[in-house]
Amino acid sequence: MASMVVRRSKLAGSVRCPSSKSYTHRALAVASLASGQSTIINALLARDTLATLACCKAFGAEVESRRDGRAVQVRGRHNFEPPDNVLNCENSGTTIRIMTAMAGLASKGYVVLTGDESLRRRPMQPMLDALSQLGVEAHSARKNGTPPIIVKAGGIKGGTAIIDGSISSQFISGLLIAGVYANTEILLKIKGDLVSKPYVRATLATMQNFGVRVDHDENMLEYRIHNAEYSAARFDVPSDFSTAALILAAGALAGDKLKVRGLNFNLPQGDSQIVDIMSAMGCGVKADRQKGEVVVHGAESLVGGEFNLGDTPDLLPVVSILALKASSPVRITGVAHARVKETDRIANIAVELTKLGARVEEFQDGLVINAPKKLKNASLEAYEDHRLFMAFAIAAMMTEKSVVAGAESVDVSYPNFVQDMKSLGARLSPMSSRE
Repeated sequence: MASMVVRRSKLAGSVRCPSSKSYTHRALAVASLASGQSTIINALLARDTLATLACCKAFGAEVESRRDGRAVQVRGRHNFEPPDNVLNCENSGTTIRIMTAMAGLASKGYVVLTGDESLRRRPMQPMLDALSQLGVEAHSARKNGTPPIIVKAGGIKGGTAIIDGSISSQFISGLLIAGVYANTEILLKIKGDLVSKPYVRATLATMQNFGVRVDHDENMLEYRIHNAEYSAARFDVPSDFSTAALILAAGALAGDKLKVRGLNFNLPQGDSQIVDIMSAMGCGVKADRQKGEVVVHGAESLVGGEFNLGDTPDLLPVVSILALKASSPVRITGVAHARVKETDRIANIAVELTKLGARVEEFQDGLVINAPKKLKNASLEAYEDHRLFMAFAIAAMMTEKSVVAGAESVDVSYPNFVQDMKSLGARLSPMSSRE
C-alpha cells in the first residue's frame, strides 16, 4: 500500500476541476442503450468510470475514446445477449447498481456481476427485491444481499415496485435508466426517505439529454417510467463538485488564495452546496457562476455549526476536515448511508481525526467534531477509500509532518490529485523505505 509523507504546506494558484464521475457513469450507461452513435465530451476516465465503460462494452456497445481523451464515442444497443464473462465492477457501487438493472434487459441466460473486496460488502438487496417485483430473477450468490450478483436475463416485465430509499439512490438511478425498456410501464415507489436526491436528479437530467423524460412527484418518492427509447446525443460532462469540494477545503485549510476553474453550475449537483457550507463556516469563498470559478482564501479559524448532509454524503469527509479549524463544535447528521460506502466513513473518520488530536463523538448517522488547539502529527489510514485519502492528505497539510496510507486509491475518481496538489504548493512525497 502506497503511503505519502505530507508536510505543512501553503497552497496558492488555480486548478481546473476534473469532470464529474457521477455524470460520466450515467452518460456512458444511457448512451450504451441508445440507438446510433453518441458523443460524450470531457468524460472522466478513472478506475470507477472505466469499470462502467467496460461493462457497457460487454453488453454490446461499441466504445471508442479519442486519442486526446476529451471525447468518447458510444454506439449503443438495447437488445443484447449476456456478456461472455463475469462483469467486474471493480470498486464502483454506481457501476454494479446500474449494471444489475441493465442486466435484466439481456435476451437470455444469466449475467454475473462482482467487484473488489470492498464492493463485495456493499448492500444490493433493495435492488434485488425491486427487480423481483418487476419480473426479473436476481440473487446474491452468497444469499446475504451482497455481490456477487446473478441476474436471470429475459427482459424486465414492468409493473409496480416498492424500494427502500434510505440506503442508496443508486438503486433508483439504475431502475430509471434500464426501466424505459421494460415490457410495460413501471410505477416505482420509494419507501421511507430518499437519500442523495441530487444524484437522482442527475440521472433524470442525463436521461432527458438522450430524449427520455420520467414523470415524478414533487417529493421524488414516486416515478412513472413510460416505455421509451433513448436517442443518440452529445453529452457534455460537467465538472465534479464532489472533487471541487476537496480542493476548496484545501484552500481554506492550507491556502493563501486558491481558484478552482472549469466548474458547471447548470446541471444538478448536490455537492455544489459546499460553497454555502463553507460560507456558513466563515470561509472567504466566492463563486462566479457565469465563469464557472470559485475563489477561496485561507482562514485562520472557522466557525462550527450543524450540517445535515443526507443529500450530499460525499461531503462528509470534506466538512469533517473543515471542522479541524473550527472554534466551536461541528455536528454532521443525516449520513447513516455513508457507513455503506466504499468503507464505513463515519467510523473511519472518527478514528483518524482522533489521531490528529480532535475529540470526536460518533453516532449512527453522523459525528460531532471538536477541533484541538493544535493538530498532532499522525500516521493516518485511508482504508483504501479515495475520498478519505484525499481528505486526510489535505488535513495533514496543517501538521508538521504526517503520513497518509492509501495513495493508490485516488485513481478511482481523481488520478491527478497528487500532481494537482503539488502544483499548488503542497509538500507531498512518496514514503521511502527509511521513513
